[in-house]
Amino acid sequence: MKNICFILCLCGMLAACNHREVDHLRCELLVNPQGIDCSSPRLSWEIKTKGRDVRQESYHILVASSLKKLNADEGDLWDSQPVKSDVSTFVPYAGKKLESRAQCFWKVKVTTNKGDLGWSKPASWSVGLTNQADWTAKWTGLKKDSHGDVPTTVAKYLRKEFEIAQKPVKATLYISGLGLYKLYINGKKIGDQELSPTPTDYSKVVKYNTFDVSKEVTKGKNALATILGNGRYAIQKRGMRHFGFSRMILQLELEYADGSRQTVASDDSWKVSIDGPVRDNDEYDGEVYNALKEMPGWDKPGFDDSKWLKAELMEDPGGKLEAQLNRNIKVMEVIKPVGIKQLNDSIHILDMGQNMVGWVSMKVRGKAGDRVKLRFAESLKEDGSMYMANLRGAKVTDRYTLKGVGTEIWEPAFVYHGFRFVEITGYPGTPAITDFEGKVVYDEVDVIGQFETSNSTINQIYKNAYWGIRGNYRGMPTDCPQRDERQGWLGDRAVGSHGESFIFDINNLYVKWLDDIEQSQRETGSVPDVAPNYWSVYSDNMTWPGAYLIIANMLYEQYGNSEPIIKHYESMKKWMQYMREKYMVDSIMTKDRYGDWCMPPEKPELIHSKDSTRITNASVLGTTFYYRMLCLLERFAKIQNKPDEAKAFAEEAVIIKNAYNNKFFNKETAQYSNNTVTANILSLCYGMVPEGYKEKVFKNIVDKTEKDFNGHVSTGLVGIQWLMRGLSENGRADLAYKIATNRDYPSWGYMIENDATTIWELWNGNTADPSMNSHNHVMLLGDLIVWYYEYLAGIQNTAGSTGFKKITMRPYMINGLDYVKASYNSVHGEIKSAWNKDDAHFHWNITVPCNTTATVYVPASDKAQVTESGKNASESEGVKFVKTEGGYVVFEVGSGDYSFVVNK
Repeated sequence: MKNICFILCLCGMLAACNHREVDHLRCELLVNPQGIDCSSPRLSWEIKTKGRDVRQESYHILVASSLKKLNADEGDLWDSQPVKSDVSTFVPYAGKKLESRAQCFWKVKVTTNKGDLGWSKPASWSVGLTNQADWTAKWTGLKKDSHGDVPTTVAKYLRKEFEIAQKPVKATLYISGLGLYKLYINGKKIGDQELSPTPTDYSKVVKYNTFDVSKEVTKGKNALATILGNGRYAIQKRGMRHFGFSRMILQLELEYADGSRQTVASDDSWKVSIDGPVRDNDEYDGEVYNALKEMPGWDKPGFDDSKWLKAELMEDPGGKLEAQLNRNIKVMEVIKPVGIKQLNDSIHILDMGQNMVGWVSMKVRGKAGDRVKLRFAESLKEDGSMYMANLRGAKVTDRYTLKGVGTEIWEPAFVYHGFRFVEITGYPGTPAITDFEGKVVYDEVDVIGQFETSNSTINQIYKNAYWGIRGNYRGMPTDCPQRDERQGWLGDRAVGSHGESFIFDINNLYVKWLDDIEQSQRETGSVPDVAPNYWSVYSDNMTWPGAYLIIANMLYEQYGNSEPIIKHYESMKKWMQYMREKYMVDSIMTKDRYGDWCMPPEKPELIHSKDSTRITNASVLGTTFYYRMLCLLERFAKIQNKPDEAKAFAEEAVIIKNAYNNKFFNKETAQYSNNTVTANILSLCYGMVPEGYKEKVFKNIVDKTEKDFNGHVSTGLVGIQWLMRGLSENGRADLAYKIATNRDYPSWGYMIENDATTIWELWNGNTADPSMNSHNHVMLLGDLIVWYYEYLAGIQNTAGSTGFKKITMRPYMINGLDYVKASYNSVHGEIKSAWNKDDAHFHWNITVPCNTTATVYVPASDKAQVTESGKNASESEGVKFVKTEGGYVVFEVGSGDYSFVVNK
């Protein structure tokens, strides 16, 4: 299958319908990307106008090899000619074959039902090194066996000087430094990325980054310099895979005005030092930095490296070199501490006011040789000292040795921490709040959603979720950022990824993670619980690996991105066949591993419940998820026009459903298995309940929740994925709201009551055994964020549509909730929903992006009650009355801004 990448260029078109000009050009997923290595990048654009009911009727794309040609309307690489189509997302490039290093400039002209919008402003992409033969550079580093006394965790400093007779017109640098790298040219740091490149199974795939360094390379002498940290590649602890010792591959290509080219590449002509200031770097234990060992000018021309070691050629890591399409980690925010207290004569405790992920930048003055120790924790003991027990084996300690020259500013290069509090030991003098800053570090994903309500508990939970979700983006979605784990557990992000997609632009991140999952799949078909498989956890269950299919479906629904489904379809089928052949007995999936993980236990000190009435049967979980996966595979087959395979999946699903109901459903009581909420909600939401019993099954869910758990959550990671939507869809949004706003145990609000600023791993995270009570996990969010956006704000992709081409806007009215204000920047443009109500009126302002339509459910009993922009709604421009249904008056609208009012 051809390699397809994802370029989403959102072209702003027109400030108003009657103003015929392109407004502005922007790219949301990849901004004028450099060095992609795919043959058919997919192009998308966004139309912007303040007019109503604007629909694209055709597009015309030009792609040129130079900006000059593009400006002359010469598409020498591709001229699509006018295409009659309303498709404005993921249009595949269909021009000339793109060779390595190709420069591509493109623009699009859109014709709408309101007229021709003209050409957009130019955008661009460049092609990387698409063939392994394009790489003349060699993997370079330092072998342990030739320098046996080299500490394995010390950073490696590499440098290479070169001299050129003229300044190049273009200089492009390709690099992968494993585990992590810092890059400099002539003393200047290149790029704003941190902790890069993105983590992978390096034996399968190694990602490289591309930089345009034309401004940095000068005529005369130049110096290339890198620092290599260990990252996940060279770690040697905690049962983690050890791939080898740090190494890099770097290729700098220079193009001159006369057309000649020159390459400067990594090889054994480079020099390397193991005596630099970064003496130790371990993701879990921290970084040790000795400023007395700094080497001024080491990254500039003219530095005396005569005492440095000769670099050595290293073995290829084994994985294929590929361009990195998900964005790198970077410092995304800087926050100030809120307090500092002295614990004793030598220790101060710094409070950042927020459980965060990243590091602190420190200012300090002192004598040469003074040593400052920084230790990190999420919470404090009652005596004010650091609570470290829940970090398990992670030492989470940074150490800095001063050089004794003026004010020194330091932050680590190759580690990060999950923390709110910092224990400061050995600081010369008295540390002040102004001596520290918190650097918030995660993948450079854009914030595309906003959400606010009249309820302060919901608002704080949303804020906590925002901090927890972004803090666990590390080139993969991790479970936690602080203890000796930090792994990409699949089960944690199944439905949770759907909620995340409303807040952050995560398409490329999750596309990459699905690649990680397939690369970690065994030949047998077994899919791991953790990917990349730095931990070898293959427990063979349905609920964790099921995220593989669930996330692919999310990318399709939320973004309209079908490629992950197509790419991984055979792998998904292989996994299902493996599970069926090995664990299916009489059409019941017998295998499970984790149960309804972390459901609220009956005693505060427990991690997992021991009460059999609370524990959902393993085969219930296995079979419901197997059935759900069959339904998804049926859909995936239809997407690819494979009707025979779709039919086979559908037929097997019927068999599974019947066997499941025969074994676990009690028709007299309308209960599944032992009547846990999870057993019943999965059966109901997956469509497994026999006709005529749905209301009775739902009543059991409600009774169990209200009577046995006093209106509180009783589910763990699995059941919580459907709880909020299941309650709301079946008429009890009020109960969902109660669960969402509870402040006592167990609830998200209980976490807030106990000073949480992120989401806990356990409902009882303040009392449970410290071996598993991370204060920054997002798995228990389940479908809560989805519920916020789709049910409270009423912003939902219409069933059967993708990428919000058709939108369903239907806010659920709940007593006690007086307003909701939300926005979501979809691939077609920004969708807004802002409603408020009082005893006399309901006001609702919405925005529908161009080239989309929306079905709008206005809470009213009669269309005569509804006005839009001061007019009878059904007579307003772009508004069409459809029907009255279930307490709503339903309208169809085109794009534009609308203001609905209901007079009660």
